Amino acid sequence: MPTLSGTIERIVFRNQETHYTVARFAPNDTGRLFRSDLVTLVGALPGVNVGEVLEVTGEWESHPQHGRHLRVASFTPHTPVTPEGLKRYLGSGVIKGIGPKLAERIVAHFGEQTLAIIELEPERLTEVNGISANKRERIVKGWSEQQDIREIMIFLQGYEVSPGLGTKIYRQYGKDSIATIRENPYLLERDIHGVGFKTADALAVKLGLPRDSLPRLMTGVKHTLSEAANADGHCYLLRDDLLTRAAALLECSLEALAPALESLRAEREIFIEEDHVYLAPFFYAENGTARRLRLLLKSPSPLPPVSTRAWEVAFARLEGERGVKLAARQREAVQLAYQSKVMALTGGPGVGKTTAIRALLDMLDERGIAYALAAPTGRAARRMTEATGRPASTLHRLLEFQPNSYEFAYNEDRPLPYQFVIVDEVSMLDILLAYRLARAIHPTAHLLLVGDSDQLPSVGPGRVLADLLSSEVIPQLHLTELFRQARESAIIVTAHGVNAGEMPALRSAPNSDFFFMRAEAPEAAQKLVADLVARRLPARYGFDPIRDIQTLAPMYRGAAGVTMLNAALQERLAPSSAASVVFGDHTLRVGDKVMQTRNNYDKGAHGVFNGDLGYITAIDDETKQVTVEFPDEAGAQAVVYEPHELDELTLAYACTIHRAQGSEYPCVVIPLVMQHYLLLQRNLLYTAITRARRLCVLVGDPRALRQAVQNAAQAQRNTGLAERLRGPTLAIQAVEAVDVGAESA
Repeated sequence: MPTLSGTIERIVFRNQETHYTVARFAPNDTGRLFRSDLVTLVGALPGVNVGEVLEVTGEWESHPQHGRHLRVASFTPHTPVTPEGLKRYLGSGVIKGIGPKLAERIVAHFGEQTLAIIELEPERLTEVNGISANKRERIVKGWSEQQDIREIMIFLQGYEVSPGLGTKIYRQYGKDSIATIRENPYLLERDIHGVGFKTADALAVKLGLPRDSLPRLMTGVKHTLSEAANADGHCYLLRDDLLTRAAALLECSLEALAPALESLRAEREIFIEEDHVYLAPFFYAENGTARRLRLLLKSPSPLPPVSTRAWEVAFARLEGERGVKLAARQREAVQLAYQSKVMALTGGPGVGKTTAIRALLDMLDERGIAYALAAPTGRAARRMTEATGRPASTLHRLLEFQPNSYEFAYNEDRPLPYQFVIVDEVSMLDILLAYRLARAIHPTAHLLLVGDSDQLPSVGPGRVLADLLSSEVIPQLHLTELFRQARESAIIVTAHGVNAGEMPALRSAPNSDFFFMRAEAPEAAQKLVADLVARRLPARYGFDPIRDIQTLAPMYRGAAGVTMLNAALQERLAPSSAASVVFGDHTLRVGDKVMQTRNNYDKGAHGVFNGDLGYITAIDDETKQVTVEFPDEAGAQAVVYEPHELDELTLAYACTIHRAQGSEYPCVVIPLVMQHYLLLQRNLLYTAITRARRLCVLVGDPRALRQAVQNAAQAQRNTGLAERLRGPTLAIQAVEAVDVGAESA
């Protein structure tokens, strides 16, 4: 990377919160540049002001409108020493209370000793005309704050911490940043998004912390459990497996981890049941969910009983007034849901789950029973609203998530004011959100959980729906009969066939809504997918290529993987002439479809959540702020991202099938090649096909399709919810008094 030394001539833009700065810089040695030329610097430059001498390292970039600039990777500030430099530095506003005229008087009085006077003998500032005792105190305070930022950034860059990350650290810990990091750099992994264990560990090694220190070993064990939850969906690890994984990560012996495990257990950061080791949030969530559901099951219902004769009259009226005739199993589902305090209603597409729910809602409306409809994501909530004709919300909105406190307004102390709560897409429900929901249901209320048990499990840890069903504690009904309209859809028929292990037909009728297109090589599949999405499907069916068509791939890597498909589709759909911003190894452009990659509760009116799809509507060329429009159940919200927050966004023309859970799209394009062999599984393909509403196109190798259909294996998850539901355990009894600990989940 090139390194330049010079002076800050002008601050064009600065975000006071994130320290993202655009500055004009006069290099001391311009090399091939004319001496009168100024260089534009962009990046996080906390504490840097006009007149300051810097040594900057970065990468040259070109912008079609603003020309060449240096994106700063690191910088070293040097305080100006000449009288002219001091006047410009102090007069830039670096210290509140000092403007250009006062700066000139101060430097005229103290000369080259000005900064030493402010730092060491601030009482002498009152020697300057116009500086009172109160003004002197304001100047001293402003100087102290400025020096805090400077000291922290110099310290961090000495350990190769980038200015962008340094800004996040300063925002988190303030003036205590250095002391906090010196004491325990592993806190960075817990407190700051984008910092993983390896980053924190590398910093700890540079700081000289012993590799066998207890904080390092404890953090490594927690990181291992957290990775098992995030990557594999485990709520716990077996003790031997945990020790083996953690020892490999930490490069230590198994014996060295015993004190770390004991300390974590004593501090209630982990719980150990026999040989099952849980992180505290998952332990509390599993126990609490089981306890609350069992409380629901045994509590009395406030709903008036309905006789057999009354049911017959109601179903007859439904058929006469709405033209809806329920099949026998649908009638049974409606009656069982009404009579059960907790019930699971499952089934694939086209089997009448939505019709049964609408019939149940009609019954509840007739009897004046208050109810709420919800789903785990905004997209799933919108689908539920469209399907039922009643408003549905996300679970976060239903439970009134509070971003400032990371709490939910509704819980066991303030339960939801509904007699009936219906939640759709329960296969997406992870154990932490399931616990929040269970806590908020009034003991006398009813809870109906609706989902497709053959779909992929939740992205988050646990397998809530599968555990509820396997426990056999909760009443359940599985719908299987395909109705006439569903049988006319090749998408639905094919999905059910795949779920039964049947190979789809490779040739389809011209008017079919399901097609297979052969492209065996990954590169050929990528080219065909890009052409289908950008040209052929919009031309034939009138789809909007960005908003109506979603490409779903099994994995990220490879020519037919998410990453390279996104690059190919962006080139076709978002021209390079559009306003853009470079972040890391990818470019975001106006018009791009993007996805949020983590829960950010501070964004927008209600937060933005992992998996939310949005569209870039504006990019500010100077500030590099990116505006994204996210459709939600209330319409749409515009969310602004600062430059340092862009790691929360990723291109989403293509996404993984896991990421598409709970969503439906007018058109879905699915590449399947042998390069995907590690993830070619039946439930993955079934989930992908069932995301399509009007058209589904498979692109790839027939061998890959056959492997996916024949591979019924599913990755196992370590969970204990089913066992906890079946009967009281010591764990449940012991945790009731400390259940509130899951607030940190």
